[in-house]
Formats: sequence, C-alpha cells, structure tokens
Amino acid sequence: MKLLLVGVGVLLAGCAGREPEVRTVRVEVPVQVPCRAPEVAVPAWAAGSLRKADSLEQKVRALLAERRQRIGYERELVAAMGACR
Repeated sequence: MKLLLVGVGVLLAGCAGREPEVRTVRVEVPVQVPCRAPEVAVPAWAAGSLRKADSLEQKVRALLAERRQRIGYERELVAAMGACR
C-alpha cells in the first residue's frame, strides 16, 4: 500500500513541475455579410397599357415586347443575386 502511495506521489510531483504549454490556435469561421446589390426596378410592362379595342397585331407586338422585357428583367435579377454570393 505504501509503495502505491509513493508511486502516485512521484507521478503527481512529475506533473506539477512542468509549465503548461501555451499555443495560439487560429479558427476560421464563416461570417454572414449583408448583401449590398442594387435593387432592380420593375419595368413598365408593354402589355399593361393594352385595351380590349386594340387590334390583334398591336396585342401580339406588345406581348412580344413584354417577353423581351421579362427576359431582361430576369437577367438583371440573376445578376443582382449573383453579386450577393
């Protein structure tokens, strides 16, 4: 029993004599950053001003123009979202 106590005492004395090791650790953590993309203005749609009395040709031309507007508007939205990545 005495031998066990002496052994434990020697082990504790050996650990008490060492100074603790100081280390600097770099930790990389992702941080959220607010998106600062410009707002995309909604265009005045070409078919928004159509009336029932307009000719079929005017309606088709307005709808084709609105399709081009929509494609451009969607591209602007995609570009604005891409700026936030």
